[in-house]
Amino acid sequence: MKKLIKNIFRITLLTILIISCEDKFELPTTSGLGNISGDTVYVQINPAWEGFNNPQDIYIGNEPFIYVADTDNDRIVMMNLAGTILGTKSIKRPVAIAQDYQLNLIVCSEFDTLGTTFGAVYKINLVASNHNLSEAPVQRLLPRPNVPSDLKTGIRYTGVAVFYDNSFYIARTGLNNSSIFDPDNSILVFQKKVSDDGSKKDTLIGRLPSIEPVGTGLLTAYNISSLTSFKRRNTDFVMTLTGNTTFKTQWLYYNFASETPGYESKLSPGNNQMMTANKFSRPEGVTVDNSGNIYVADAEKDSIYKFNSFGDELQSFGGPQLFNQPYAVAHFDKTLYVVDKGNSRILRFILSTDLR
Repeated sequence: MKKLIKNIFRITLLTILIISCEDKFELPTTSGLGNISGDTVYVQINPAWEGFNNPQDIYIGNEPFIYVADTDNDRIVMMNLAGTILGTKSIKRPVAIAQDYQLNLIVCSEFDTLGTTFGAVYKINLVASNHNLSEAPVQRLLPRPNVPSDLKTGIRYTGVAVFYDNSFYIARTGLNNSSIFDPDNSILVFQKKVSDDGSKKDTLIGRLPSIEPVGTGLLTAYNISSLTSFKRRNTDFVMTLTGNTTFKTQWLYYNFASETPGYESKLSPGNNQMMTANKFSRPEGVTVDNSGNIYVADAEKDSIYKFNSFGDELQSFGGPQLFNQPYAVAHFDKTLYVVDKGNSRILRFILSTDLR
């Protein structure tokens, strides 16, 4: 914890030093927004942040900096909260991003070798470069070196969730799901393991059991599109799915008290709006704020949904006049960030009750 505090302090100083970087968006203004349900409304903060190409994910780091998976520009973009671009990193087609509590970025993307493209997972060590993203060391976690079974052309990594102990889950998708031991549709578990030299290494220890690769109900990994965790001392996570499933957004928690301990659904179907059958069409992104509210981006419905921790729907807004395939969401300090993929931009919103 002391090391984390020192890192954050150092990064705060770094932010002051680089606040005058070259790329900065205009100062924000607000505008009203229609097509919203609920007692309060979301107000858009202008201007939109543009200059991206088919972005697919956004993450607010622990510094806090903003990280965008700028997919078709083959890069990760780091910004501060004011919209200043602080740095970029070349990564082939990044689609999902998160940060652990050692300030490493975990990125799901692709890489090429011998003329073939494979799904990949990378770790970017920001501390080693004093948060100079372009110079940060990159380590490939998947496919693992000298593990031929990892080299499968049909699989992709689509989501990452990091937990309090710096373990993390990776969502993997693919078409080969006949194996009972290692189906393509899986959630992979990484934990810190002590190496012979005493250092700790991110190590793949297996896949989550009891998660069906092509199930149509609960506890399924049928085309997971995103994962997110809670900033708490637990291993709860929320996932969105685009496969032929009834419940396309699921909150799973680990039940230690069960006769067979394992993950179970936190919310019961039919008892809340989030678990209404076929509530979502193609949810591509999800995030959780510090109050436990869950935000879902449905790319097919061009809409954002907000639920409380009981699954009750609080606000929903969007439509084709505002979004073209909203793909990811992030929340920090009362501001909601939405990746508007089809329009290659980031939009920001704030509740009308939070306007100063």
